[in-house]
Amino acid sequence: MKKVYIPILVGISIAIGIVIGVFFTKNNYKHLVENINWLPATQPSKTDAIFNLINNQYVDSIDIKNIEEDIIPEIFKHLDPHSSYIPAKDIEEVNADLNGSFSGIGVQFNIQNDTIYIVDVIRGGPSERAGLVAGDRIVEVNDTAFVGKEINNEKTMKKLRGPKNTKVTVGIKRRGTKEILRYTIVRDDIPVKSVESAYMITSNIGYIYVSRFGATTYNEFLTAIAKLKQQGAAKFIVDLRGNSGGYLDAATRMINEFLYQGQLIVFTQGNPTFYPRSDVYAIGTGSCKANDIAVLVDEFSGSASEIFAGAIQDNDRGIIVGRRTFGKGLVQQQIPLNDNSAIRLTIARYYTPSGRCIQKPYELGKIDEYEKDIINRYEHGEFYSQDSIKQDTLAYTTLNGRIVYGGGGIMPDIFVPTDTTDITPFFTKLFNSGTMYKFALRYTENNRETLKKQGNWKTLSDYLDTQNIFEQFTAFAEKQNIKGSPYDSRTSKKRIVKQLYAYIARDVLGDDGFYPILNNDDKCVQIAIETLQSPAELNRILKR
Repeated sequence: MKKVYIPILVGISIAIGIVIGVFFTKNNYKHLVENINWLPATQPSKTDAIFNLINNQYVDSIDIKNIEEDIIPEIFKHLDPHSSYIPAKDIEEVNADLNGSFSGIGVQFNIQNDTIYIVDVIRGGPSERAGLVAGDRIVEVNDTAFVGKEINNEKTMKKLRGPKNTKVTVGIKRRGTKEILRYTIVRDDIPVKSVESAYMITSNIGYIYVSRFGATTYNEFLTAIAKLKQQGAAKFIVDLRGNSGGYLDAATRMINEFLYQGQLIVFTQGNPTFYPRSDVYAIGTGSCKANDIAVLVDEFSGSASEIFAGAIQDNDRGIIVGRRTFGKGLVQQQIPLNDNSAIRLTIARYYTPSGRCIQKPYELGKIDEYEKDIINRYEHGEFYSQDSIKQDTLAYTTLNGRIVYGGGGIMPDIFVPTDTTDITPFFTKLFNSGTMYKFALRYTENNRETLKKQGNWKTLSDYLDTQNIFEQFTAFAEKQNIKGSPYDSRTSKKRIVKQLYAYIARDVLGDDGFYPILNNDDKCVQIAIETLQSPAELNRILKR
């Protein structure tokens, strides 16, 4: 769900035409038109002709390349929400998200309503350590307002990325919090590991969390599958919640592990002349064709995640659990330009095997409205009630004849609402301030040697149960001038303790400790486990 804005030269031609009209008399204008008429036939467009004339005949010396850099982003504002222009100076950083690593603060973002909206916070990265969370809006950078129509992807990356160990201060607006929250973040190398966790969640079910689809994801996934099968995994939960996508090839190769030869994975279709329909089929070499699978998704699962979920659902290979996905089904091709810049141009749409278009509706040039969709879905109640979800009325059928609908995104087979029953003002303040993470870090530093002896997340969790962590934490929070009412403390205690245990486990064991603790009473995970362990229920849902 990352995006770099890009341009369309219609507006440029109009603007330049207005300037010409101001400075030329009628006769001079006629002369200019005649010049255009006898430009070489190789000139592909009126825009090129205008640039050629300005570059060669304009009275003052100008840098035409600077004008192009200003104009191109404006062009792309008239296209779809995912086409984009990447300046030469940013190409390495933009590609690094999926190819390697970079130094920065560790967030994925979109520009919404002239404001930087944090879509995801990279696990274990500088921003998470500081206390930033998905859904935050960055409104200040280094004590200076950083909002408005001038904000774009290029400027944001320039501000937030930088050399390792340098600092940047951001001002955050957070839902439910009136004041601006300020965090000083120390930039660090941001890892691009995409399979962040793989462990046995029951005696026969393996859990795999995939955060993105990058260059190394497929190999990481195969390694995880092999490791879990050695430990007895006969069924799998693939968690794609918060996964905004990435490389199509990584997703299709992963899906191939679960499908039989000849089963359709996805097809794309664009301009019939240049990009006719192209089908991707399973080749039958997968190692998990006989293993049941549950795929977890939410409103931030997009693009390649939706292709994965759609292929599993339409082929009736497994169940989809969670909430409706983002709805990003446009195919971008990165096209290099001669100055090492590039454009990511939308050339086609993704379709699931049943024929559903993954892409949610949009209007050309209305990017702001498009980016409000997640907020609108939240305010409409979609995250809490399946009845609030608006879907296309056009029905499609899966391989076994189940009815599924289009309209953007993938609707899960089992809907699981967002759980906010234990969210109180006390918890919100603790979370907003980063107090829980700070306590966990300090506790780990003071007890590292003892904690290391616990060996795994379960023994570590059992040990922490004996240490009165909640009482120690509330005393720590009071010193930070954060105190909850008795009711709020009781209501949020379980969630606070789980978060503290998870942070401590990550500091000691890494992600292999973090995710098992978070998943221990996660409703999506628990429903997936229960369904996978009930052949009758699984067969009922999949009509097999």
